Amino acid sequence: MDKTLIELVNKLQDALATVGTGSTSIDLPQIAVVGSQSSGKSSILTNITGREFLPSGTGIVTRRPLILMLQSTRLPPGAVVPDNETNEYEWGEFSHLPGKKFHNFNDIREEIIKETDKTTGNKGIIATPINLRIFSPNVLTLTLVDLPGLTKVPVGDQPKDIEKQVKQMILEFITKPNAIILAVTAANTDLANSDGLKLAREVDPEGNRTIGVLTKVDLMDQGTDVIDIMEGRVIPLRFGYVPVVNRGQQDIMAKKSIKQALAAERSFFENHSSYKHKANYCGTMYLAKRLNQILHNHIKNTLPDIKMRIDQNLKKYQTELTQLGNGDEQSPSSTVLQTVTEFSNEYKSVLDGQGKDVNSQELSGGARISFVFHEVFANGIRVLDPADQVTDAEIRTLLHNSGGSAPSLFVSSRPFTILLRKQIERFRDPCLRCVQLIYDELIRILNQILAKTTFQRYPELKRSISKVFIEYLRNRLVPTNSLVEDLIKMEIGYINTAHPDLVSGNDAIAQAQLEQNPADYDVKQGKKKKDEAPPKNSVSVSKDDIKDPPFGGFFGDLLSSRSKARLAAIESPPLSLKASGAMTPVEKVDVAVLKQLINSYFAISKRTVSDLVPKSIMYNLIIASKDDIQTELLQALYKDDKMDSLVRENDFTRQRRIQVRKTVKALIDAQAIVSSV
Repeated sequence: MDKTLIELVNKLQDALATVGTGSTSIDLPQIAVVGSQSSGKSSILTNITGREFLPSGTGIVTRRPLILMLQSTRLPPGAVVPDNETNEYEWGEFSHLPGKKFHNFNDIREEIIKETDKTTGNKGIIATPINLRIFSPNVLTLTLVDLPGLTKVPVGDQPKDIEKQVKQMILEFITKPNAIILAVTAANTDLANSDGLKLAREVDPEGNRTIGVLTKVDLMDQGTDVIDIMEGRVIPLRFGYVPVVNRGQQDIMAKKSIKQALAAERSFFENHSSYKHKANYCGTMYLAKRLNQILHNHIKNTLPDIKMRIDQNLKKYQTELTQLGNGDEQSPSSTVLQTVTEFSNEYKSVLDGQGKDVNSQELSGGARISFVFHEVFANGIRVLDPADQVTDAEIRTLLHNSGGSAPSLFVSSRPFTILLRKQIERFRDPCLRCVQLIYDELIRILNQILAKTTFQRYPELKRSISKVFIEYLRNRLVPTNSLVEDLIKMEIGYINTAHPDLVSGNDAIAQAQLEQNPADYDVKQGKKKKDEAPPKNSVSVSKDDIKDPPFGGFFGDLLSSRSKARLAAIESPPLSLKASGAMTPVEKVDVAVLKQLINSYFAISKRTVSDLVPKSIMYNLIIASKDDIQTELLQALYKDDKMDSLVRENDFTRQRRIQVRKTVKALIDAQAIVSSV
């Protein structure tokens, strides 16, 4: 079972290698090896594999991640694996060279160097991995990712920010929740200063998915050991620490084989006073078994999530492939008809709230139009108030001017009509602004639809649809604006004083008198109280009243004592006469009556405009566009002389289709692999 699950992940690695797991957001379980350049990472991988195949040298040798998939094989009965670098029982295969077997491990090393240099140049690094599968009877089935060693100072012509580049690459792998981190640290250095362990703790602070490896245990000072670290008394990790002994430089120069090195390592732990009681938990072979066990359990726990992600990604990319089209040639006329029909149907659906992609985060489509009508426009009309522009002085002046040369005995309707028409005119700007806002929303819907993958396929056809649609809407603006303007003109042209909702003149007068003389008005009876007779010997008009000029309340403040003397001499009145001074009781009532009538009728017009303007825009612009747009587009685009250019695909669509096809195929293969378990 251990072998089966790990082999399954290895097959998934191969299946997804052509598209990269990053593009499919499928996080496969794997063990990422992290450590500084001098920590002994490469030696561990070499010992686990049992063969020397990794590039060696100074500086950063590993410049691309190496996904190393070890697969245990069975020897034929009686067969023995020779100790040389080439034999028939061990070989390697690269995913970028399918079907080719490398039986010589020196050739494997050369291919790694060649493939690295091809993509990174001489000194650069890149996060695109190399997939290498090694088949051998001497390995446990295991998947490891060899990452560049952490460095501090650039060497030679390495980039100056090499430390940042390497760290960023490593973080791309170990940040993934399904990555097990193998943090390699030299035992003869302070554990707290371990570069690999510090980086692991950045993404796994609790140490829940980190296993520590302590190298160079044989180089520690006399009398020191790593027992406290192994027992979790220094920096505890969930999977603990495993001490190992690698070949030193002298061993390599002396041609000491890996088999001999592993035997020496076993002898070291079994005979060391500090480790002999824990020898079964030390060394490379125990590390390989421990990693195999950890990886198996991890795969078992994450497999349901992997299956779900593969299914989700497959559905997503199959949908995109459908939108991109299968690339088969069809007649230009059929393509235009199909695209225009799809656009028209989507446009109608978005306006009706039935679009394919209903947004749950913000208003869109028809909902935004409804917001413009019932919130933006309605509030713009609602805040209009005649009281903030019609002043008492203006009303008084109109009252006297409408009376002509003789003061009017009754309130004339002319001041009411003049002032009311002036106020109704204020509806014009917000109404025309509403038309423009709805036009803008329809253009927004157009751009949202054309931004979809389906319409990106033919850029010239997309531009033509946009051009025809916008031109159509602009043409529809003319009758829509005209109708809205006519509505305002109708309101201004005919003031319906018989409107049932308009306050009656008697009610307006009664209310005005109540406001001016509340003590003289019988609220219960709804009429003025009877006048009381003046007391005997009383005079109803004072001498002062007789002295005041007839229009003292209207013009009194304009005339100084000197100017009054001039009037007595019959001089010319001032060139400009304006209403000022205190109003007479009659004027107060007349002004109040006109205000009530204006406010009452303005409210009627406000309701009429708020109702009819959205209906006019809906009929002339929105409904008309829904009914006409497909016909308009086909008439404009269905022309033989331009159809071929309209349906010419862009390069991006062709390249994207190839990539998505590869991804779909890889995901189908991955789905088949996980379904076999």
